[in-house]
Amino acid sequence: MATVTSFEGLERPSRSELRQFAELFEPLFANSSEEARRQAVAALSQSANVPAAVAFFIASQPITISAPFIATSKCLDDQTLITIARTQGAAHVRAIVRRENLSPTVIDALVGLRHALDDSKSAAEKPKAPEAQRSLLDAAPSGDDEALRERLRAMAAHVVRPESDRLGLRTLTAMQEALLVRFARNREAELFAATLADALSASRWLAERIMLDISGRQLGTTLKAMGMPRNEALLILERLYRHLDELEGDVPQSEGLWDGLDADECGRRVEAWGRADRYTYEDRKLAQAAPAEAAPTTARASGGRR
Repeated sequence: MATVTSFEGLERPSRSELRQFAELFEPLFANSSEEARRQAVAALSQSANVPAAVAFFIASQPITISAPFIATSKCLDDQTLITIARTQGAAHVRAIVRRENLSPTVIDALVGLRHALDDSKSAAEKPKAPEAQRSLLDAAPSGDDEALRERLRAMAAHVVRPESDRLGLRTLTAMQEALLVRFARNREAELFAATLADALSASRWLAERIMLDISGRQLGTTLKAMGMPRNEALLILERLYRHLDELEGDVPQSEGLWDGLDADECGRRVEAWGRADRYTYEDRKLAQAAPAEAAPTTARASGGRR
């Protein structure tokens, strides 16, 4: 702490002073008690002169020590934050999300990281195909893909999915929870809608339609269906719909809305919205593709007349 206090007293440390502090900090940190480490990190989180090597070292420490530094230090640039998110655990990511100003670069990296984690998890958990399905895949002619898909759909139709496998009851990841809370707290509606659409695996249009219900009921339904914790859901609802922060009797309106929602019913509703969104989105894509497919034909016809 004496070393940290002396360093903090330097208004504009020279290069040699920065280098000297960087050389001293790690060995002193390693030989200090956990409480002294916490105090040092808390003090340095307010400093604007922490050397890059020291900043990265602190941010890589266990979250019980590094959390205040990750959440507030101005000495962590975008690349360092992205590296920490990729190399440390979910708790470090949540600390990054709590920062006041995250650049679009960092936000994109966090969302991309979530996709990569989901993909790797899906690959690791993907069950081997039953023998009947493997033989079907092996025997299918390469040019008969559509017939194969239809037979697989028919086989899948006889499988009863567990209740927890429904789209509406898909659980939010820790990163999605943190991003939704952050964007709601800052009332960044566009970023919130983009994250909500990503969490639902749905179109941006559906997320915006949900948010346009000014009663907050549709968003509450969606959050409960996806397993958002109660306290965080109430914060989101009250930040995006200010009237829900007002008391109704002795409790905020947000609590009355949330407690009146049934999780199973919410799941069914969100699943139905998702199905409708997929059908609408597919129709939209087909409608957009039709003119593009017709254009070459028209061009050839006009060329023939010439």
